[in-house]
Amino acid sequence: MATVIPSVGDPTRGPAATPVAFIRAIVAAYRRYGINPANALREAQIPPAALDAPASRVTAAQMEIMSAVAMQELDDEALGWFSRRLPWGSYGMLCRASITAPDLGVALKRWCRHHRLLTDDILLQLDDDGAVATLRIEVRRYLGEMHEFCLVTLLRYVLGYACWAIDSRIPLLAASFPFPAPPHRGVYPLLFQGPVHFDAERAEIRFDAQYLHLPLRRDETALQQMLRRALPLTVLQYRRDRLLVQRVRHLLRERLDEGATAETLAERLHLSPRTLHRQLDEEGASLQQLKDEARRERAIELLHRTSRPVKQIAQAVGFRNEKSFSRAFRQWTGESPGAFRERQIKVRGAHAES
Repeated sequence: MATVIPSVGDPTRGPAATPVAFIRAIVAAYRRYGINPANALREAQIPPAALDAPASRVTAAQMEIMSAVAMQELDDEALGWFSRRLPWGSYGMLCRASITAPDLGVALKRWCRHHRLLTDDILLQLDDDGAVATLRIEVRRYLGEMHEFCLVTLLRYVLGYACWAIDSRIPLLAASFPFPAPPHRGVYPLLFQGPVHFDAERAEIRFDAQYLHLPLRRDETALQQMLRRALPLTVLQYRRDRLLVQRVRHLLRERLDEGATAETLAERLHLSPRTLHRQLDEEGASLQQLKDEARRERAIELLHRTSRPVKQIAQAVGFRNEKSFSRAFRQWTGESPGAFRERQIKVRGAHAES
């Protein structure tokens, strides 16, 4: 992804979570091209001895600097993964080709199609069954020691760009990789929030297909600014989720009779309860508000379409007893559940007579 060498102050400050295995993969690219990696390691303040310590970690800033310097010195934004170089600006070209798309689905299809112009060593493919979108990688050439780093980085490239383009977090339903769990498997939940599977058939990420229909929110000016420092997109997780309110509403409809709580909903959404409350607040909503909406809609539906006793309906929408349900229903509609049902019966009768 086209970028410039970032100015990040002391790159060793901050949490060191990136495994040194990824740095070793970049060093392998230098070795492939017969170039000394000493300058990149020095710029990133990574001591060469760290390469021989499998448990070593570097900061995100160190990884960013190492990658940026290597891409320029090697003139290969793929960092040695493929049978031919991807010259400086290749991934920026993919971003530009996608930025005018009307929605994320079209943008990602363009990205996959244009990536084939860069290399056919791997193929990117987007599938959409209406409910789940799957972005997968088909490996068509042996990648050797670059295998893990290539697949992880490619998926993070596309996911980071997609989140940036629609200005939204895209929660993953799953991320899968066709290799055994590495010793540094603990870094994967940081890169791919959601269930992570190893020893899979192929590398892929899966997410709610509704995100494909969101419009892009960036223009050429924003793209130019992003490309000046694009590499953080391969690491950083977006906080905002533009479909979070909709996803919470859906879960609430499924789980009203189970007494859905912040804890149970957050677990289903792969968030902490605190993060769930914060992100809902950022979207101008609250969990209690959404829960009341879901209860009201479901209660009205059951009172209108069924003859179930009010006590059963109260339990079905998550109330412990009929009294508390009746009190809440009166606050929502201005009348009791019994009065509401009676009025609906009269309305249906009047329509039938006419």
